[in-house]
Amino acid sequence: MEIIGVYNFKGGVGKTTTAINLAYRSSVEDWPTVLWDLDPQGAATYLLCGEPQATGAAKELIRGDRALRDVVVATAHERLDLIPADFSYRRMDVHLDKRHDATTLLLKLMRPLQARYASLVLDCPPGLSLVSENVMHASDALVVPLLPTPLSARMLEQLFEFIAARGWHDISVLPFFSMVDRRRALHKQTIEELRARFPSILATEVPYGSEYERMAARRAPIESYAPASAAAETYRALWREIDAKLTSRSAARSRTAAPAADVASASELVGSPWS
Repeated sequence: MEIIGVYNFKGGVGKTTTAINLAYRSSVEDWPTVLWDLDPQGAATYLLCGEPQATGAAKELIRGDRALRDVVVATAHERLDLIPADFSYRRMDVHLDKRHDATTLLLKLMRPLQARYASLVLDCPPGLSLVSENVMHASDALVVPLLPTPLSARMLEQLFEFIAARGWHDISVLPFFSMVDRRRALHKQTIEELRARFPSILATEVPYGSEYERMAARRAPIESYAPASAAAETYRALWREIDAKLTSRSAARSRTAAPAADVASASELVGSPWS
């Protein structure tokens, strides 16, 4: 199971829209996928027609009183399931802080899901917290929506510094520009400058437009109701770039992990979209 975290220090940059549309695209590719809505506001849960919970799940999950698979619910979309937001997630940092494995526990909770799913997408709340540290530590790819503004440069610098300071060198940080309006000179200038400074920024740009805002009214991934739209094609392109990065990463990891004779057999890799 590959884990894709969608994260930014700031809110209002398109994280939830990105997480939902990437999760849907993964499911359309025939990979069983689950989206975990870690934001207590529950926007991803709402957009997938789920019901945010108020069950105290954060404490139960962290204490081991409940398994993550037990809170999974189906969505209206084939091969796409949801772990709904819970209002108790607002105190998840408090519960994590009591643990000796405070920055790795969520990964331990996620691992049993690989028996059922090939992809796990994490919609992470904004801010820098123990929850976001867990997401960074767990993610094979950390997808970072960026507004084309000068403050995005500072955010990226801080993010790369934070990850490097913790020695998490195996994370693929994949920024991309979100809510782009190329009619604005500042957007064009910022995009040019940041691409020069950060070559890892993906080529796909998600423009600002009503098609993306309409998601909130339709409460569904864009491709599910407007597959021929420009917005749907944008997310297909974004998915292809992320897919290619994960495929390359997986191949490199396999080459360096063990001699050819010790590499896992094909049967052991079945179920992973990047095997």
